[in-house]
Formats: sequence, C-alpha cells, structure tokens
Amino acid sequence: MVVGDASLDIDTLVIGAGPGGYVAAIRAAQLGQKVLIVDKSELGGVCLNRGCIPSKALIAAAHQFESAKHADAFGISVENVTVDFAKTQEFKNGVVKKMTGGVAGLLKGNKVEVFNGECMFINENEARVFNDHESPRYRFKNCIIATGSRPIELKPFPFGGRILSSTEALNLPEVPKSMIVIGGGYIGAELGQMYSKFGSKVTIIEGLDSVLAGFDKDMTSLVTKNMKKTGIEIITGAKAESAEQNDKEVTVKYSVNGETKEVTADYLLVTVGRRPNTDGELGLDLIGLDMDERGFVKVDHQGRTSIPHIFAIGDIVSGLALAHKASYEGKVAAEAISGMPSVVDYKCIPAVVFTDPECSSVGYTEAQAKEKGHKVKAGKFPYAGNGRSVSLNHPEGFVKIVAEEGTGLILGAQIVGLEASNLIAELGLAIEMGATLEDVALTIHAHPTLGEIVMEAAELVMGHPIHIIAR
Repeated sequence: MVVGDASLDIDTLVIGAGPGGYVAAIRAAQLGQKVLIVDKSELGGVCLNRGCIPSKALIAAAHQFESAKHADAFGISVENVTVDFAKTQEFKNGVVKKMTGGVAGLLKGNKVEVFNGECMFINENEARVFNDHESPRYRFKNCIIATGSRPIELKPFPFGGRILSSTEALNLPEVPKSMIVIGGGYIGAELGQMYSKFGSKVTIIEGLDSVLAGFDKDMTSLVTKNMKKTGIEIITGAKAESAEQNDKEVTVKYSVNGETKEVTADYLLVTVGRRPNTDGELGLDLIGLDMDERGFVKVDHQGRTSIPHIFAIGDIVSGLALAHKASYEGKVAAEAISGMPSVVDYKCIPAVVFTDPECSSVGYTEAQAKEKGHKVKAGKFPYAGNGRSVSLNHPEGFVKIVAEEGTGLILGAQIVGLEASNLIAELGLAIEMGATLEDVALTIHAHPTLGEIVMEAAELVMGHPIHIIAR
C-alpha cells in the first residue's frame, strides 16, 4: 500500500500479461531490469485462457473422439462411442490452469512484480494501477504496452444469448445440435470443424470465395473436403445480414448473388476478426501516442512508439495477430530497452491453422516470391509417398518448398497435413539460417517419420526425388 500519492520507481512497466507481455517482462528481468507487469484479467492473456490453449485442448479431444469412431480402419472395433462434454470441458480447464500456473511461477522465479488490476497513464513517465483494494502510482523509465485484442462485434449480431464470440463458444456446457459460424477464417474454421466432429450440424457463412482465404487454395481444398465429410455446409460469397434469437435457437438471414436466404441453429458464432485494445481508460490519447485509423499503435523496427521510451507489441501493432509474433516482439522490445541491437524480422514467422488437416506456412509463397522479383522453382511432395503418414492412416496432404532458381536458397514453404504445425519449424529454421535445398536434402532424416517428407520435398525441387516419379 502506498502512503499518500508518492510514486514508486521501476525500470520497466509492462501492461498486459498475455504471450507478448509476460515474455517481455521475463526477458526484461533477465537483462537486469526491475519490472512490474499489470493485467486486469488472468495471467497468460487471451491465448492461455480464452484462445490458443483452450481451443487446441478441445480440438485434440474432438480428434480423439473422431479417431475412436473410425478405429475400424485399424481392425479395432469400438461400439457406441460417446462424449461426456462436461468432462471434456474439465480436461480443457485443467490444461488452462496448469499453463497459467506455469506463467505465474515463471514471473515469480524471474522476480517480476505482478499487479492484478487496471492501468492508466498519468503522463509519459507515470501510470496509476488500481483494483478494488489499492491504487499505487509508478514512475517508469520504459514501458511495453501489450494489451492484446478482442473479438470484433458486428452491430447486426451483438454478443449475448445465443450469439457467441469465440470466448463463449469455448465454454458451452454441452455440444449443440447445430451451429452457424459467420466468418471462415482460422478461428471460425477451427471451432466450426471441432464442433462438427463432436456431432454438431455446422453451417459456415463466408463473404469471400473460400474459407481460410490467407492460404493457397490447393491447401484449403483439403480442409474443405474434410469439413464436408463431417457434414459442414460451407456457403461462400455470402453476406450475413441479420439475426433473430429466442431462448431456443437463432435464425440468420444472409444473401448470395442477390438472393436472400436464412438458416436456423442452436447457436451463432461470429468470428470476423479482432480489434486492438487501444481504446478505453488506458489513456493512450492522453499521452499523445501515434496510432493509425484502425487503432493500431505505430512502431519502428524495435517496437518503439512515437514516445521513444514506450514500446508496443502484439495485437495492438500491425501484422498478423499471432501469439508467437507477440512473444517475439516482446523479446525484441525488452532487449532494445537494455541497449541491445535487436530488431524484428518477420520473414520467418510461421502461420498455422489447427484445422483437419493442419495448414502451415513460413516465408514466401510461390506467388509472393515471384512478386518480389525472384526467379523460383517449387515442388510439392505428397504425404501419400511417406510410410509414416500412410501407417498412421493420414495420407492426405503435401509439403511444398519454394526456392530461388540457381542458388537453391529456400524462400518459403507451405504444409498441409498431419502435424503440419510441427513440421514447419524445420523449414522456418532453414530460411532463418539461409539454407539451400541441398542443405535440407543432405540432412539425414530418421525413418519412418513425417519429417522425411521435408527432405523428399527438397529432393523433388532439386529434380531427383526418390519416392515419387519426377515429371
């Protein structure tokens, strides 16, 4: 408790304890800074509590449920497979508790002071933090703002009742019989497919011509195929217009090619993107921080804002809203504060979607590489040519490598298939270290593993594949 209105002195104030903020706080503390981290909600932010981690726990459970229903492919008979969704939610909550507890332990172990409450700037060098019990004021030398983002709420579809954001969709007490999803981006695709596997009749309404529009269509076509296998109806080129709900269901009106239609379900999930948390009582306008018209904070290559000793990272700055991007930016900002020459380089930040099959990408796509003026060569090696994927009964997918013609320098890679989220790391490392096709091809990969597909893809682009016929 602070006596009077005196300020406490710290080196670095971190606002937001998500994967950007808590990583920044730990790195800053490791570098000798006296750090205070403030968050009005839970440690771990949206990612650990209402996003990445709980969604992947439920997706993993959905995979297990579907696998049990189709175990006959392995000669295993399983009858009357059921799901107790209350226990599934207990599993998910247990995972979240374990991970957030781990963050608390890491902050304590690195001697980071934690304050659970709101934060408001008084001026460029002072902020007041407050909750129901106390309201100390801190004077800081540097600050890292990592307040994250929240789901975009559309006026025709206000959250509440049977109209859900991703937060409510992760906490339903039972599997709904039916669900409408507005938005076929990564959140809508992941959660829609997850509930479909649990038995919901899912309808996805997407304004563009395909789901997962940020990925190549030869990748998303495999996802779409699997979605349709579980009964998902995908309506593209559609504009959602209005919704009416009662205590039992919700009806959505939408239009396609000028024709108005409607669909009814137990719930409506709206996933049309996220907006930065730069408004509200934080007081960014009070200190005159430069922001763009969408509310993103303008920063330089170290995360430094228009006020030199204040940094911004994660979802409140431009770029993809990815937890690992926020963590990376947090490390750079903490190191910049300590005088290190660290700068951001987004070339090797992977994008991953945990659909079935998984999709991942790093570096340039073939089209992007050509747009950048590179002469490229590229090739796709299919999962079907890999012994491990076939023995796991998951032969769908491919690894595609994009390389510079002549030098063989790897410029990018895209993977769709089992464990694509893990396999992309090797190719991210290859791009980061300036590796060539030959470097990857000459790296002996254990057999039988999915990792061999990466090696085979490199050999394919070089022109001498072993396990498929070169064309």
